[in-house]
Amino acid sequence: MNAKQGTTEKIWTTRELLAWMTPFLTGKKIDSPRVCAEMLLGHVLGCDRTRLYMESDRVVDAAQLARLRELVRRAAEHEPVQYLVGETWFYAKPYFVDSSTLIPRPSTERVTELAVAWARLTGQTSLRMLDLCTGSGCVVVSVVSALVTPKRNNYEPPVAAMEVSALATDLVPAALVLAARNAARHGVDARIEFRASDLFASIDAAQQGAFDLITANPPYISDAEWAQCAPNVREHEPATALRAGAEGLNVIEPLLQNVAKWLRPGGRLLLEIAASQANAAQRLTRANTQLVFHGVENDGDNLPRVLVADRVA
Repeated sequence: MNAKQGTTEKIWTTRELLAWMTPFLTGKKIDSPRVCAEMLLGHVLGCDRTRLYMESDRVVDAAQLARLRELVRRAAEHEPVQYLVGETWFYAKPYFVDSSTLIPRPSTERVTELAVAWARLTGQTSLRMLDLCTGSGCVVVSVVSALVTPKRNNYEPPVAAMEVSALATDLVPAALVLAARNAARHGVDARIEFRASDLFASIDAAQQGAFDLITANPPYISDAEWAQCAPNVREHEPATALRAGAEGLNVIEPLLQNVAKWLRPGGRLLLEIAASQANAAQRLTRANTQLVFHGVENDGDNLPRVLVADRVA
């Protein structure tokens, strides 16, 4: 982006910048380079990605070019684009993200899909939810948002809004601040309490047996898998939100040992795991006589990622 015409710096349009950035990021082995280029340019210009193509001949000024150059440099060094722009999309909604917690991923959307579908199928008019290891709050905010909004379209029967309240916990205070921002962004902050807790440690004992639904996306990457993670993950996302010991079970195991007493009879657990942990997670679930194991659901990549269990009715 330093080309000049005579003594005048080259004028860059959005089309030309995307055409330059995409192969540049591809050469740096950045995942989804076109999407990353669109995200960076849209962030600098203050517009969505669709607008980039609607205004493909828009001229980018010198100050915007300077900002873009710096962001592209950092992205080329594998700093996550989501952190650079401070936002990502999850379950068709924008969420604030920062380095206090991991970046929401499509596999976690499967937890949300299953939670919303199960809650609607119960026929309940109200629901009490607990979201462990909430991180950015993407799961709890998405589930609550979906359930409190009546569902009407041309393809499915209408579904009435549900009265929902939730408790969301995390060990990292900065992550809880981020999650609260996301709840406020989507208008559900009055329905969700955010609390610092190591799993169930700081939850009032009076709430045992009170939760209809418990979701969790805990740290679960094993030491061996961590060594194989891409640089953008290993060098930039917080290890405390991802790593969980030699087998990746340091959080999953105590969670499965203690979760039943917090669920109401017949209440549901949806737990994200690594694809490599399906057998171990099933063993740990079946070892708890208060849980009924229903299987491990596949994510969008057809990998076993979401453990489904109920408390004995």
